[in-house]
Parts: sequence; C-alpha cells; structure tokens
Amino acid sequence: MRRVPLPLVPVCGALLLLVSCGWSRADDGEGRAPGAPAGVTAAAGSATSVHVMWNAAPDGSGVRVYEVFRGTTKVADVPGSQHMVDVTRLRPSTVYAFTVRARDTAGRLGPPSRPVRARTPAVVAADRSAPTRPSRTAGRPVGSSAVQLSWGASRDDRGVLSYDVYQGGVKIHSVGGSQRATVVTGLRPGSRYVFTVRARDAADNLSPAGAPVRLTTPGSDDGRNTAPTGFTAGTHRSGGAYYIDLAWDPPRTDGVITEYRIQLDGTAAGSLVWGGVPPSGRAHHSFYLGTAAGEEHRVRLRALLPDGTLGGWSARRTVTTGG
Repeated sequence: MRRVPLPLVPVCGALLLLVSCGWSRADDGEGRAPGAPAGVTAAAGSATSVHVMWNAAPDGSGVRVYEVFRGTTKVADVPGSQHMVDVTRLRPSTVYAFTVRARDTAGRLGPPSRPVRARTPAVVAADRSAPTRPSRTAGRPVGSSAVQLSWGASRDDRGVLSYDVYQGGVKIHSVGGSQRATVVTGLRPGSRYVFTVRARDAADNLSPAGAPVRLTTPGSDDGRNTAPTGFTAGTHRSGGAYYIDLAWDPPRTDGVITEYRIQLDGTAAGSLVWGGVPPSGRAHHSFYLGTAAGEEHRVRLRALLPDGTLGGWSARRTVTTGG
C-alpha cells in the first residue's frame, strides 16, 4: 500500500487510500446499446480451460462490462478495460461454443458476437512437470500503438499447449503452442511497456517467465486525449480547518478508471483509489489543506489508465484558503 504524505487527509472514510466524497451519475439516458464485439477467438489453454479473446465493442469507451457465455450460460463478467478471459472448470476432450456481449454504463446490453468454438484436449495423467522458460524473447514497435513480440520454443515432456503474454504482471494475450510471435495492439504512442512470455502445457503447468522485453512505442502523446476535463478547484472551511474541493470529468478511455494521482504545489500529494467500480459521471473529492488563511495552492491531477500507463495532466488550478 502506498503512503499518502501529509497534509492530504481524506474527509470521508478510506477504501484503499482515499475515497471520493460523492459521485453523481452521468446523464446517460440518451444513446444506443453498444455493438457486438468482433474478432472473437477461443483456444484451449489446458484440458479444463479455454482462453477467449475479442476486440473492443464499437463505442467501447462506454462499455462497463463484457459478458461471456458458454452456450446459453453466462460464465464471466469482464471489466470493460479487458478483452480476454480464461474460462475454467471445463471437461477434457469436449467442444464448447462461446459468445461475448457488451453492457454499457447505462446498463444497456448489446447483441452477442458470432459464436466461436474450441475443443479441450484430453486430460494428461500425473503431469507435474512445467515447461521450460521461453528463450530469446524479443520485440519491436509496429507503428505507434502496437508491438511485435517473439520468443524461442519452450520444452515440455508432454508438449506446450499455449504461450501467455503478460504486460507488467497482468496476462493480456494467449496464443497456441505452435506460435513463436504475436502482435499486441491498443497501446499508446510514446509510452514505455514491459512484456513477458510464459509457456503452458495441457495439465495447466506454467513455465517461469522469459526475459522481460522493454519497449517504447514511437511518437508523442501530449496527454490531451487522456486528461481529465472540466477540472475545477475551490476551498471551504470546516471545524477551524480549510479543505480543497476538486471536481472533474473522467477521460474517455476503453475501460473504467479507478485511480488518480494528485499533485499539490508541484509535488505528489497522494493517490485517490476506489475499491470498487466508480460511476462514470462527474467526480468530486475534498481533502485537508491546513488551518492558515490566505495561503495559495496549485493543484492538478491525472488518471492511471486501464492499460497501466498514466494519462495526461488536467489543467492546473490555483486556490487561496479563506479567499
């Protein structure tokens, strides 16, 4: 857990670090349901699991959750920032059909994707030997929003079924055991990423990670498309102390933002983190400044985006206690 330096003190209770002091729902009575996700694929990850992936639904910035179905049974709710899931507890040597539907922040459910099928392999008895780590991991940018990764084959006594790709510590992709390369898309220009690859066999044994691949996508990102907008700041006095009151509209991103970094007078003043999924409407937050009147402070904030990178800074606002 990160420490929040003084004088930033929450007015309300804490969920993880600081808690919003009141959110209002966006007026989302207008608009249409999201479209059907495209590019849906399914591949066995083990004798009892299938890895399902898809592209963002049209108007994906308004998607709150993706609902994944095995036949007519819903098997997973996936946050809108993610486009993959491992469906587990399946039967070996069985064919399954999967579809994906998008639900937006207003609760509207879009149509299902086209169904895709995958067959789980036969169970492998008493296999406790994990594959070796992938060798010769490498990568290169492919334009400003994608990278190509490659690796050498892992060895396994029963055979490698799939390779899992991680961004930081989060699994973002999976490919078949015969593949030695893949392309990761949906990245931001001018941003640094770290990828690793692990091999998996049919018994779900996972290899150690290959050497990390550190890449920076070309181009520049001035942050304007990922900065909070409509940012305002004011102060109020309560119980002999002054508090700063912030309000902003979250940036439109493919997924839900649950964390913001606050900067006060040019230095980091802490992080605002929600323990659950915040509403998508205008945000409000207040924190302690001190007891002295006539003090001037400058404040701004930015979001930790769903892809793990930091968004652009909001406009900087200046406030004066007692002013």
